[in-house]
Amino acid sequence: MLDIKFIVENQMLVKQGAAKKNIKIDLDKIVSLDSERKKILLDVEALRTRQNSVSKDVPKKSGDEKQELLDEMKKLKDNLKIQEQALEDIQEELDTLVLYVPNPPFDEVPEGKGEEDNVVIEKFMEPTKFDFEPKDHIELGKSLDLLELDKAAEMSGARFYYVKNDLVLLEFALIQYALSKIIPKGFSPILPPALVHEKAMIGTGFFPADKNEIYSVNPGEDDLYLIGTAEVPLCMLHYDEIIDEKKLPLRYVGFSPCFRREAGSYGKDTAGIIRVHQFDKIEMFIFAHPDKAKEEHQLIVKIEDEIVQGLKIPYQRINICGGDLGAPAAQKFDIEAWIPTQGKYREITSCSNTTDFQARRSKIRFKDSKGNKKHVYTLNGTAIAMARMFVAILENYQNKDGSVTIPEVLRPYMGGKEKIEAK
Repeated sequence: MLDIKFIVENQMLVKQGAAKKNIKIDLDKIVSLDSERKKILLDVEALRTRQNSVSKDVPKKSGDEKQELLDEMKKLKDNLKIQEQALEDIQEELDTLVLYVPNPPFDEVPEGKGEEDNVVIEKFMEPTKFDFEPKDHIELGKSLDLLELDKAAEMSGARFYYVKNDLVLLEFALIQYALSKIIPKGFSPILPPALVHEKAMIGTGFFPADKNEIYSVNPGEDDLYLIGTAEVPLCMLHYDEIIDEKKLPLRYVGFSPCFRREAGSYGKDTAGIIRVHQFDKIEMFIFAHPDKAKEEHQLIVKIEDEIVQGLKIPYQRINICGGDLGAPAAQKFDIEAWIPTQGKYREITSCSNTTDFQARRSKIRFKDSKGNKKHVYTLNGTAIAMARMFVAILENYQNKDGSVTIPEVLRPYMGGKEKIEAK
C-alpha cells in the first residue's frame, strides 16, 4: 500500500507506475476523496473545539444563558455524530481504493504487457541435448513409479498429484541442499502456518487484487485462507511491530505447502505438474533497511543462482517487465529452467523487491538512531519450488535407458545413490 500523502503529491509517478504495470486505478477519485476527507476532518475538529469550549462555559452560566448553551451542546453533539460518520464512511472508501494502487516499478524495469516482453539478462549452460528422443516428466514419472496423476485426479481433481518413492527422497534431498546454501548466509529457518487470516493476505498485497487465486476455508466462519507462498506468513512474523534498526536485516527461510487456484490459467499446462494446485516450496524473506534493500535483493538473486548452478540445470535469468510484475513488487527477477521436451525455458524461481509496500500495509517499522519510525523494506525469493524443480531435474537428467541420474550435489542426501531406475 502507498501512503495517501505520497499518492496525492506524486500523482504522475503513481499514474505512470500503474500504467506500466497495466493496472487500472481511479486516481482522480482517490484524490477527490482525500480532499473531501480533509474538509470533513476540519469540520469535525472545529465542532470538537467548540464542544469543549461550550462544555467549560455551561457551569459558569445560569437561567436562560445556561439553557442556550445546553441547547447548543445538543446540536453540536448531533452534528458531530453526523460528521464523524461521514468521515468514517469516506475513510473506508478511500482505504479500499488505495489498496488497489500498485507499487510503482523501478525505472530499470522493462516496458511490456506480459511474459513475452520479459528481458533475458544472463544464461547458464547450453540447453540439454540428447542422442535419443527424450521423454517428458509425465512419462518418466510413470515409468519410474515417481508420480501418480490418475488416482490424484480421481480423488482431488485436475492439477493434483501423488509424489512417490525416490522422488519423495529427492524432495528431502533438495530441502537439505537448499538450506545448506541459505542458512550460512544468515537466514533463520521457519516452518510457518499454511492458513492465515484475511489481514495477512491484505498485508502482503495478495488481497484484494488476487483474491480469486486464493483458496478460502469455510467462508463466513473461520476467515482463513490457504497460503499460495510462505511469503505471506513470513511477512506476518513481524506484523504491527517496531524493529530495532540494529537488528536489520532480518532474514528468514521458510518451508511450506503452497495452494493456488490457478483461476486465470484455464487451458494452460493442463497435463503434468508444471502448473498445479498444491506444491511444496522453500521461500526466502528479508526485512531490510531501505538503504540496504537493493543489496539484499542481490543476495537473494545470488543464492538462487548458486542453488540452480549447483544442480547444473540450464537456465536463464529474466528481468520481469512492468505488465508481468504484479501489484506489490517494484522489481522482480526470475530464473527459467530449460525443459527439453517443451523446447523452452520455464519459470522455477522468482525474486522481488517490494520496497515498503507490504510493510506499510502490515504496519512493520523500525526505529532509527534518532528515534524516528520508518517502514522497513521487504524482499522475497524462491529457493526451490518442488513441482517445477522435479520437472527440470527429471527431464534434464534422463538417460537413454529410461533412468534418471541424480544431480551430484544431492547424492550425499540420498545415501550416495546415483540413479533413479525402474524397479
